Amino acid sequence: MAAAGAAVGLGNIWGFPTQAASNGGGAFLITYLVLVMVLGFPMLVMEVAIGRHGQANPVDSVRKLGRTPLQKAMASLVGYAGMLVPSLVLSFYAIVAGWLLAFLAAAVTRILGWDSATTWLQAFGLERNIVWTLAFYLLTILVVQAGVRRGIERWSARLMPALFVLFLLLFFYILTQDGAMVGLKHYLVPDFGKVLEPDLLISAMGQAFFSLTIGGCSMLMYGSYLNNKENIPRTAFQVTLIDTGVAFLAGLVILPAMFVAMHNGVTIFAEDGSLLSSDTLVFVVLPALFDTMGPIGLVMALVFFVLMGIAALTSSISMLEVPVSYTTERFKAPRPLVTWLLGGGLALFSVIICLNFGTLFGLVIRLSTQNIQPLVGLGFCVLGGWMWGRARLFEELVQGSPELAASTFWRIWPWYVRIVCPLLVLLVIGSSW
Repeated sequence: MAAAGAAVGLGNIWGFPTQAASNGGGAFLITYLVLVMVLGFPMLVMEVAIGRHGQANPVDSVRKLGRTPLQKAMASLVGYAGMLVPSLVLSFYAIVAGWLLAFLAAAVTRILGWDSATTWLQAFGLERNIVWTLAFYLLTILVVQAGVRRGIERWSARLMPALFVLFLLLFFYILTQDGAMVGLKHYLVPDFGKVLEPDLLISAMGQAFFSLTIGGCSMLMYGSYLNNKENIPRTAFQVTLIDTGVAFLAGLVILPAMFVAMHNGVTIFAEDGSLLSSDTLVFVVLPALFDTMGPIGLVMALVFFVLMGIAALTSSISMLEVPVSYTTERFKAPRPLVTWLLGGGLALFSVIICLNFGTLFGLVIRLSTQNIQPLVGLGFCVLGGWMWGRARLFEELVQGSPELAASTFWRIWPWYVRIVCPLLVLLVIGSSW
């Protein structure tokens, strides 16, 4: 549940519906679900297994897979690249989470009747974006620098079911609104002619890796916390199921709500059919949805954004924890000092992105989630499948699941993750060139 809390966040509720709306709805959904199962889950098993075997930070964990100095050096390069991913992701993630905090504050000011404050909080102005991005960094740094992980993860595990329930309530409410069924059809009925489009494939793979944090070292780090009695394939499947379930539910709410908002006069698509302001889509559609619900909508908005704030924070602390844990272990530096230095540096980078939003925001997202992250996940598969070796990999997995030796999973998965997964990743990446 702690790992699921780290995986479930803005990637599910902001990233997935945005990508689905931008890439044909149902066509993106079916491609995403297929890639999650044929790529995401098998690679997640490998990353968690490497983490449990290493019992250390990402770089030292992958180094233990090598048997010679050259192999250890090659593994270290993959580990360092993997540590770059959560830092890049956090740099744009904190901006989106800042928008989330602003809308949470707006839900409060609207209840209090402070109209001018509500208007400022809901407008995507530069000043507001920087202030709330820094506020989110402050929350993340305070949690990580104290080393307090279990408390917020325990609460996240308790509140994730509440997020499921809230999504279901919103979904059933949306179905009563005009335009909802058109949006539902757009989301659930795929246009199979678009499924193999290169841009859609690369977007779906990037979203699968971003949402499950594959290649981002967070799951490797959580794997390092597992004891030898844990069944790694089962644990990885549970995380995949929870994460994908939240994304699917988010799509069930956001896409029909988008068409409800269009029916109510909100402009969503440009004349050429492209999505307007795709990055801020969720923050346009959800307030419009809550406005249709009358007084109860104010309460629903407050509850929703509180739960989303918790989900965002549980993901961000795992991102910052990756470089912090490495630095504190390697250099024996005080955790508070390291956390403030690294967090402050990333906050400065996020401010630079805000100042150059049109140029840098989308670029950093593509670079981290669609380019570097899949390649790092590919590196973990190659290191684990070939350098680590089948025999040592079997010894690691069988510790928590003795029945694995005679299972169909073990007969297929080692070769699948060594050969098929790398080829699929390269094929999808190559299709975009």
